[in-house]
Amino acid sequence: MNRPCPSPYPAPYPSKVLITGGPDGGGLSSFAEALREGLLEFGIPAEIVPPADVLSRWRELRDPHVLKILSTTGVFASLFARRSICVAHGFPRADVQGWIKLLAIVLSLKLANRCSELVAVSSYVAVHLRTIFNLRVDAVIHNPMRSLFQLSAGADAPWRDCITYVGRLHPAKRLDRIFPAICSLVEETPGLRGCIIGDGALRDTLQNHVRGNPRIEFHGSLVPEQVRGWLQRTKVFISGCETEALGIAYLEALSQGCVVVMPACGGGLEIAPAEIGKSIRLLPLTLEHAEVMAVLREALTAPPCATNLTGFDASAIAMSYLEADRRRLPQPALAVSNPSPQAGLR
Repeated sequence: MNRPCPSPYPAPYPSKVLITGGPDGGGLSSFAEALREGLLEFGIPAEIVPPADVLSRWRELRDPHVLKILSTTGVFASLFARRSICVAHGFPRADVQGWIKLLAIVLSLKLANRCSELVAVSSYVAVHLRTIFNLRVDAVIHNPMRSLFQLSAGADAPWRDCITYVGRLHPAKRLDRIFPAICSLVEETPGLRGCIIGDGALRDTLQNHVRGNPRIEFHGSLVPEQVRGWLQRTKVFISGCETEALGIAYLEALSQGCVVVMPACGGGLEIAPAEIGKSIRLLPLTLEHAEVMAVLREALTAPPCATNLTGFDASAIAMSYLEADRRRLPQPALAVSNPSPQAGLR
């Protein structure tokens, strides 16, 4: 059942929210779906729109009563949008994206600074945007977690027999650097299985590396319900990406009782600092095989530890976006007792 809208329309909550998403199964898709869930809990209609289609929604783009939450690939629409928030889900990397795309992303975020409010999904992202690219970040709002993953699984479940990776099989994620350690841990641990969920350019190379080993499994892209099922069988969740903006996959793994192993860098460190050394274990940035193996062995024997993730509930994050929207509205409009639908909105 939906909660009542926090405040009767039209003051000043939006009549509708458009959210630009991303490819199915990716982080942008998970972000958009979870945020939509949170907004619907408050009775506010929300729709996910592919970035390529956002300009075709011209009437809603210009409607001051419709809030637009634009992801990095949809930020260009802020030039034409009224009442929009742009979201930086990371920062551009020349080594991965090339200089032309880096400059295009920075230009689009500069545009967001002029036309909209710019939100970063972690303080880690905000620091890079501010200090390296000289961008103004108006707020930090963490990624939301879908309600499906708020249904926790027992941390000490006896069926946990996997070391798992979930994400794109892309060089930026550095799975190729930690994969030999995953294979070594499986080889030395009776009953342990390696579970790789996701697709990308590295899949064929990684599969060729372990061809014929039935204990290293590649499952491709899965729907959220399937991902949750595998996380409930996972003892150790691992990532090698040192520039992870926040890590929705980290949230999902922690919510299902996994021990999360991540590099000692990135926005994931903001999720639950008190859990570092317990349900969160840190890898050295060198990702040297022996050092990675030492951390994985410790994580495999770590006692179960529940992680409090209530601050990442979809409804809590949705309310943070609604509050960011309120701050951008002119203050005189908030003082009017019965404003017209157009009063104070832009």
